[in-house]
Amino acid sequence: MPIRILVVDDHSVVRQGIITLIEDEDDILIVGEASDGDEVLESVSRLKPDVVLLDLTMPRMSGLEAIKLLVPVFPDVKVLVFSMHNNPDYILSAVSSGAAGYLLKDTGRDEILKAVRSVAAGELYYPPNASSIIIRNLILPKKQTEIAEVKSVNTASVWNRMTPREQQILQCLTEGMSSKDIAEHFTISSNTVANQRASIMRKANVKNTAELIGLALRDR
Repeated sequence: MPIRILVVDDHSVVRQGIITLIEDEDDILIVGEASDGDEVLESVSRLKPDVVLLDLTMPRMSGLEAIKLLVPVFPDVKVLVFSMHNNPDYILSAVSSGAAGYLLKDTGRDEILKAVRSVAAGELYYPPNASSIIIRNLILPKKQTEIAEVKSVNTASVWNRMTPREQQILQCLTEGMSSKDIAEHFTISSNTVANQRASIMRKANVKNTAELIGLALRDR
């Protein structure tokens, strides 16, 4: 089955230029064209394209607004932005809104075809200039947030819930020492050890020593 494409741009010359570039490919079928963002939903519903090749700057409804409306309603339709804008704000807005790819209007025929086939296959397609913007502004901040979240989880580990003395006793328990051994090691009474063990288990929210040791070893 050929890839069904809807071309959306407010300039007829641009639409015809795109169509001329790609219509002769055996695996591509141009199913229609539209001149404004407000025509996109109706056109997609009627023509059932696999890929919408979409300009961003159009009258009445912009391409960005069209993407936000289109993606939730037609999640299987891939939006490939075809724009004159190399501005990070436009690229990031398109990506965040659900565009599967982003091309500049000076892109050559071979890359347009590669992008169309890639997004139709369920992949994302961003040329190097767009990819670097996405990495700097979306991916790296997300990674930093994930790292911060991991650190936050670590600070809430069982060890950090204990007082310094409780940490020492917990360490002894992980080494297999009995309450009597711990009392002798720290020169304290067995009752003190028992009370501290009870406090440790309460803070760790566990029911028995085996569960406590397992949690302590995991969080170390």
